[in-house]
Amino acid sequence: MKIGDINLGEQPVFFAPMEDVSDPSFRRLCKEYGADMMYTEFISSDGLIRDAEKSLRKLKIADYERPVGIQIYGKNPEAMVVAAKMCEQANPEVIDLNFGCPVKKVAGKGAGAGLLQNIPLMLEITEKVVKAVNIPVTVKTRLGWDETDKPILTLAKQLQDCGIAALTIHGRTRKQMYKGEADWTLIGEIKNSSEIIIPVIGNGDITSPKIAKHKFDTYNVDAIMIGRGAIGKPWIFRDVKHYLNTGELLPPMSVVEKVELAKRHLQYSLEWKGDKTGVFEMRQHFSNYFKGLRDFKSTRMRLVTEINPEIIIEILDEIKDKWGKEAGIQ
Repeated sequence: MKIGDINLGEQPVFFAPMEDVSDPSFRRLCKEYGADMMYTEFISSDGLIRDAEKSLRKLKIADYERPVGIQIYGKNPEAMVVAAKMCEQANPEVIDLNFGCPVKKVAGKGAGAGLLQNIPLMLEITEKVVKAVNIPVTVKTRLGWDETDKPILTLAKQLQDCGIAALTIHGRTRKQMYKGEADWTLIGEIKNSSEIIIPVIGNGDITSPKIAKHKFDTYNVDAIMIGRGAIGKPWIFRDVKHYLNTGELLPPMSVVEKVELAKRHLQYSLEWKGDKTGVFEMRQHFSNYFKGLRDFKSTRMRLVTEINPEIIIEILDEIKDKWGKEAGIQ
């Protein structure tokens, strides 16, 4: 599979852009475990133009994580063009346009998935950004706004005609948010349409190697994208790729391995965001790293409420000592 001139191999596995999740510390782990391509947290075009510190900081990418895309969102075509040009200066392989974020603060203001209610504006933004930059532009979107409005079959061709290099589709509507089961049926129809020649990437509910293989085999997508299934489980990329290549499942991660991984992740997070934010944003990962351990509730509460990194390390060592002989839960 290729996006522009970027060769990603056969059946690549992508790591999805997610706010407060796909930061450099977690991207580093996902890359170590084999993610073929990943994206930054989504970045507000308005924030970039205002030189907002948080937005500008998200432009920083490291050579070891390449190929990587920078994802932007917004509803103003001119602002999106300026933001895309700023992103291009950061030298990513791809610029991705977010037309799929369902949260109220984005979609409710007419950006992200909100643009599914204004297709002409979505296409105007796409066409202008494609013409403004010299690197591949891709799009991530959803099936539609709700069950009565799923324009994705027509929209895919329209976006392709705007010049995008690949299309990622999350198999839910905006109204569904992240509830219910992702519907890949329309994703498969788009991929198998004779009118669609760009790569189609499927996204939604990929939480295990077997599910990943089923999506490839059933819907013929060019790549899959894993989002929430990687939170607290960055080794999912290794496990999926091993299963795709061999048909064999790797043994579950042991608790000892998870503890050492959690320590490394914590260190990366502290280096990137400092003690306060670095600890706070690790909490969702900690909860998932050790999900399924017996009699773990009180320890989990300590782990996700402690603010001192040194004490967190001590708690992690306690987990290793107490549950270290048990297999990880996969």
